[in-house]
Amino acid sequence: MKIERVVKKFYDGLAERKIYARKCKECGAIEYPPRYACNTCGYHETEWVELSGKGKLHSIIMPASLNADPWNAKIGPYCYGLIELEEGVMFNGTIFGINKKRAKKLREKLPIAIHPLFADKDGFTTLFFEVDEEELEGK
Repeated sequence: MKIERVVKKFYDGLAERKIYARKCKECGAIEYPPRYACNTCGYHETEWVELSGKGKLHSIIMPASLNADPWNAKIGPYCYGLIELEEGVMFNGTIFGINKKRAKKLREKLPIAIHPLFADKDGFTTLFFEVDEEELEGK
């Protein structure tokens, strides 16, 4: 088995504004964040795939003092939430543009469309999300 540095490909992709995951060659499950082995079937061979970054936000959790991130607060209001990308992967992420007042209104419309937001943070590119306002207007 050839082992490569997973984090290098992943972070190089973010710098190029691309989201990479690993897809199982046995069952087709997608691992994000990327891992070598499949968590669905346990198979050891996976391959790189690019994700669209488009998806749905299923929950909104406002940061509290113990989990707040001062760097994020410099950019603007944000929350945490359960994200499901159109390729089927689910994970917790950070969503910008949502304060407590807006969170209350948006919770009534969940799930809501989101798209990726790439930001340079401490010398590397990282992935956040924001609400897709055009789709939200249609709800």
